[in-house]
Amino acid sequence: MSEANGSPDQWLLVSDIDDTLTGSRADLARLWDRLKAHPGTIRLALNSSRPAASVDRTLADYFPDDFRPDAIITGLGTEIRLGRSFLDTWRRQFIDWPDREIRKLVEGMGYTAHEDIFQTEGKASFAVSGREDADRVLERLRKEGIAFRSIYSGAADLDILAPEAGKDAAMRHLAGHLGIPVERTVAAGDSGNDLALFEAAGRAIAVGNAREELLAAMPRHKTYRATAHHAAGVLEGLIEFGLLPEQ
Repeated sequence: MSEANGSPDQWLLVSDIDDTLTGSRADLARLWDRLKAHPGTIRLALNSSRPAASVDRTLADYFPDDFRPDAIITGLGTEIRLGRSFLDTWRRQFIDWPDREIRKLVEGMGYTAHEDIFQTEGKASFAVSGREDADRVLERLRKEGIAFRSIYSGAADLDILAPEAGKDAAMRHLAGHLGIPVERTVAAGDSGNDLALFEAAGRAIAVGNAREELLAAMPRHKTYRATAHHAAGVLEGLIEFGLLPEQ
């Protein structure tokens, strides 16, 4: 799905994977067929909190055999891959960020780092039980003068990100690399960790199975709430925005 960069008619669709594109193989195949039928209109990027290796397994096991997105954003927005290569202009931003020092410091406080597969140059991830302990870790990092963003999710997942990183920042960087104005970006998702994407994108699609945590906080003036679930909801939103014909 590649056309010349910066075409004035192109849009960038940045979609979450789990429970947004996945959920119905038939609907995913139908969405992909419609995108392939209009190659000059929409560039497609996947955006996942999961590491690259985990996303690659899902693509191999679940997605259509000929599925080829223009880009894949992984690791909570710390990695951008085009084809088989990571985007150097994005990776270089994290070269001097002290991810290894952060891991050593937090482990020294008695907390366990996640497996290496979940770590990236711009992200250090840990198991930290309870918000109070998470706040203790963050306060220690501040005292050490370390710049960071943080996400605490689930029962015990604490992700420390480089300040330039994040799903929203990665989307903006990718759009700039492709020559597409951020106003011509569309985010699609189903959960609260997609909210930053929704706020940064020009338009957004909440699929029909979206969780209340996203529905309650999403920017309503630019978000379409689909009735169809999963990939069918993404297709419904693209048609509603006039980016794909009804047939």
